[in-house]
Amino acid sequence: MARQSAGKAARKELPEMPVVDDKTIDFETIELLFFAYRDFVSDPDAILAKIGYGRAHHRVVYFVSRRPGMTVADLLAILQITKQSLARVLKELIDSGYIRQMAGPADRRQRRLYPTLAGRELALALSEPQSQRIAGAMEGFTPEMREGVRSFLERMSRSESTTRTDTAGVD
Repeated sequence: MARQSAGKAARKELPEMPVVDDKTIDFETIELLFFAYRDFVSDPDAILAKIGYGRAHHRVVYFVSRRPGMTVADLLAILQITKQSLARVLKELIDSGYIRQMAGPADRRQRRLYPTLAGRELALALSEPQSQRIAGAMEGFTPEMREGVRSFLERMSRSESTTRTDTAGVD
């Protein structure tokens, strides 16, 4: 098999794209969501960078702290990632003393995850600026408006029309 020269890169064949009327796309809301997400994760990103961690570490510490005793299988289901994607991040968090893993009481093969005191403190330090950002954005909102925001976010996260993929390494 002949190798391609450096000047001739292999052409990636793209799947057939559907025809879409761009007038039906809500670009303004999409952009607002991009910017809101960028800013929402910026404070935790800065904290995580200081200790050599990324967003995947944040997600694991967050959910383990919110649901102590959850199984690895539970965490995989919440994050919708593969075991392989989780393994490296979880090992780093365990080795660094942020998460501890214990055998289940009924089934010793089951691995249950718990935050250590340091893990809980890290989760709180990462969540606090996000909570402040949310409080500032919703300042002056009525209870109905706050419920509208929560409803919108719940509906976005439950959307059946999106395809979820393994994004543990994508930050």
